[in-house]
Amino acid sequence: MKRKADCIFCNIVEGTGDASVVYKDDFVTAFMDISPIVEGHTLIVPNYHTSGLTELDAEHGARIMNVATRIANAMPSSELRCEGSNLILANGAVAGQTVFHTHMHVIPRYAGDPFKIQIEAFGRGTPSREQLESQAASLGALLK
Repeated sequence: MKRKADCIFCNIVEGTGDASVVYKDDFVTAFMDISPIVEGHTLIVPNYHTSGLTELDAEHGARIMNVATRIANAMPSSELRCEGSNLILANGAVAGQTVFHTHMHVIPRYAGDPFKIQIEAFGRGTPSREQLESQAASLGALLK
């Protein structure tokens, strides 16, 4: 497994870093965030070092999503206050990534919690159908 010696998440995966582990398998490790937005805030990382999505293989990416879904679905039945959840993966500094080992946040949500997402920012653009078709074609061609 590829590892980076000075990476806190690599140390957690290896077992040399302090963590409260929720789940671990051959592909991913999930553990409690030490600076949680709300109680129960959980992180899921691939078990090899990848600083961002461009280095993450599809199998590990799928496993991260699978485990994130399982954890999010378990939260309402746990002792945590949880009426919903957010799954967030920041890719790159401009997107808010601060630890450069790919990781997904699973954040339990409840009415009145301190975490805010600017939902009102969604739906601000008004691209033409032609712009949307051009963007779809450009991205789609890269996926074939």
